[in-house]
Amino acid sequence: MSANDATAALPDPAALLPATDWAALSHAYGPADGTPYDLLGLLHDDPEVQAESFGRLEMSVLHQGSLYSATAPAALFVAAILNDPRTLAVHESFFPWDDRVRPLRAALLEWLGELADSAAYEDDEDDEDDGDDGDDGDDEESAEEIAAIEACRAVRPQLFDAVAPWLDDADATVREAALGAVTHLLRAPELADRVPAAAGRLERIAKGGGDRRERAGALLSLGAWGHDTGGFLTDPDPAVRACAALGTTGPGAVPALLDALADPGAADAWFDEPLPQFDGWFRFTLLRGLLGRARHFDEVLPAALALAPMYNQHTVDSEWGPLLALAFPTPYVPGHPLTDAQRAFLRVLVDQDACWGNIANRVSWLRAAGLPSDREPLRDLLAAAPPGTS
Repeated sequence: MSANDATAALPDPAALLPATDWAALSHAYGPADGTPYDLLGLLHDDPEVQAESFGRLEMSVLHQGSLYSATAPAALFVAAILNDPRTLAVHESFFPWDDRVRPLRAALLEWLGELADSAAYEDDEDDEDDGDDGDDGDDEESAEEIAAIEACRAVRPQLFDAVAPWLDDADATVREAALGAVTHLLRAPELADRVPAAAGRLERIAKGGGDRRERAGALLSLGAWGHDTGGFLTDPDPAVRACAALGTTGPGAVPALLDALADPGAADAWFDEPLPQFDGWFRFTLLRGLLGRARHFDEVLPAALALAPMYNQHTVDSEWGPLLALAFPTPYVPGHPLTDAQRAFLRVLVDQDACWGNIANRVSWLRAAGLPSDREPLRDLLAAAPPGTS
């Protein structure tokens, strides 16, 4: 029998708390003996107590995406209470930097998605380590950390069964949080047989009459599971077309992404908040998609120039640094000609005051391209380097 032939029912949340030796478990701040009180606080009648309890859980059992021995049992409790009407309470976040107001249920679903993302990241790390030379290095995970990761992986089928029904919830914020969680959960190898049914469900959402955010999120999830979304490249909504382009490597993907990046400010404004599948400005995601599909820098030069007014020293790692890497796949050799595309790109960098300051992030990108790491020497290079022929 495969792991998915029979998924154990979620435990009774009331029974889970006394049945778990929380003092023997740990989280980011030591023993997890206080975790049951935070979990019970999620079902308090006062929404402010709920928000504070959830905030403490975020900081302790899933601190900055790290997994602990207390994480898996806490996640089972959270999944088991999703049906509880007290999770419908609407409140502000416990954290001052998060100004969203939403049902606790949506916050809990998002939290389960973050856990699944961390577990899936560990899966990806394992795949990369399969080809190593056996040198464990200084960052070898402890036996306790490995056990915590394995415990979180083991509960993913149960978490999926608890999360998936909320894809059809009447509340859009709950549906979106469920979609983000399902997207990460279905990266688990043991849940591969659940993907076709979920994909069919999301294709119906993408084709339906829902709002832009919901349709775009469905396409991003489909792309994350390896389903080609090229059939949506002719959608009338430019944001939907762009998200479809991120899920296909077909011939229409590069033109669609170039079209989206022709006005990067407008693309950033398509979604008030980042979609669950990514963080940061949407133009960063579009650019990564374009760079992963383009064959030559000349192809992406229109986007590089359109993005130029937004370049600054803080965005080098997300924008103009990766563009430099494509523009100079081999380091520049002094005295050699620059292509027209290279010259045009370097010119906008030199002219953009915001790219040049005391932050050193740009240095490694420029040096890797064989270029001066300061503005004036780069300006001199442009004046001295002979023009190219293309």
